[in-house]
Amino acid sequence: MDYKDYYEVLGLERTATQDEIKRAYRKLARKYHPDVNKESGAESKFKEAGEAYEVLKDPEKRAAYDQLGANWQAGQDFQPPPGWDQGFEYSSQGPGDESAFSDFFENLFGQGRSSQAGRQTRHEFHAHGQDHHAKIMIDLKDAYEGATRAISLRAPEVDASGHVSVRDRSIKVKIPKGITEGQHIRLAGQGTPGVGQGQAGDLYLEIHFQPDPTFSVDGRDVYINLPITPWEAALGGKVKCPTPAGAVDLKVPENARTGQKLRLKGRGIPGKTAGDLYAVLQIAVPPARTAQDREFYERMSRDMNFNPRAKLGG
Repeated sequence: MDYKDYYEVLGLERTATQDEIKRAYRKLARKYHPDVNKESGAESKFKEAGEAYEVLKDPEKRAAYDQLGANWQAGQDFQPPPGWDQGFEYSSQGPGDESAFSDFFENLFGQGRSSQAGRQTRHEFHAHGQDHHAKIMIDLKDAYEGATRAISLRAPEVDASGHVSVRDRSIKVKIPKGITEGQHIRLAGQGTPGVGQGQAGDLYLEIHFQPDPTFSVDGRDVYINLPITPWEAALGGKVKCPTPAGAVDLKVPENARTGQKLRLKGRGIPGKTAGDLYAVLQIAVPPARTAQDREFYERMSRDMNFNPRAKLGG
């Protein structure tokens, strides 16, 4: 996927005001509109300008785009950094024609950032405030035990001169035990204030797990790559297996093999039906660091009739 420099497309500096963005887009739209310009490539430039304007005219999309930083070059191979939009607060908006835009746009903004219509009911100058949405990252352990966490959120604001800035706020959030990735926590009244006597909108926090060096998650099931020694694999026995809730004893069968999955029922993320924890065995071979180590391996090679390549004809 190629990076799109939307400021470059419109011929603007990143400090441009919202009015400057509007003027630049209108100028390019008149110049490259297919009904006016029949030159080769004009329609493509018209579409590029439209996509750039769709992002930069919207303070929320623009603030999110600006968070990627200015070090990317147009056309550079690009993948969004993990958690790039963590804690970014945006309001529900009406659906747009996002199918006409590039993969770059779809990857950043086409996954619900403008796909849910905000609730707005007007009656005698009263209006319900818009709902807000934000993605937050939590530790896997919080899903096992529940927790109360202070969460930092960022929301865009347009100042009197037309520049977009980001306002930070911190809120306390109760994370329920057993929550899974992709679920939402609703905070009533934490969205946009209502008009007149209209109620404020709500804030929906979409849960994602922080990358964990030990565990991976699939729904409520949790996986760990568990190293064992060659003798534990050959002879079997009990070993300590870490879980997000603490270490437990795990029985390794005789003649276990690398890649074999051992299931710990109900040791995954809690719930009405708790997930399982799967230990994926990885046989770790001790290095031959000393003369004694080498002698031990040499004795094994002489005394044990074992050829792992026998079935391959080796």
